[in-house]
Amino acid sequence: MPRCRSLRFLIAGLMVALLCLGLVNARTNEPVRVQAPIAVSDLPHEGQQMYALILQGGPFAGERDGVVFFNRERQLPLNKRGYYREYTVPTPGLTHRGTRRIVCGGQPRRPDACYYTANHYQSFRRIAP
Repeated sequence: MPRCRSLRFLIAGLMVALLCLGLVNARTNEPVRVQAPIAVSDLPHEGQQMYALILQGGPFAGERDGVVFFNRERQLPLNKRGYYREYTVPTPGLTHRGTRRIVCGGQPRRPDACYYTANHYQSFRRIAP
């Protein structure tokens, strides 16, 4: 019996450690946190340009533009792996990618929906064409 109890404590301790390290996601049924929609015309100028490029299929300047977005933060509606793709919205004056992105779900050039984030995936607004 003592050995069984020790094993349970060990497993519980490992789960706590994994949660603390962010390797296990404890959020399973939290609601999706997409804020009020944003019109294309209300996107920053660079966002408007990127949205137009997405709809025409490129060409994209960034090497990460069009890579699969895994929605690990679960801020967007859940879909199968590979459904979402992300694109960098350049920020003038920065020499790195910055925090602005457009994430689109569905087929390239004909996405089902696109979302804008200005804070690196912490919140999204659906783009209303």
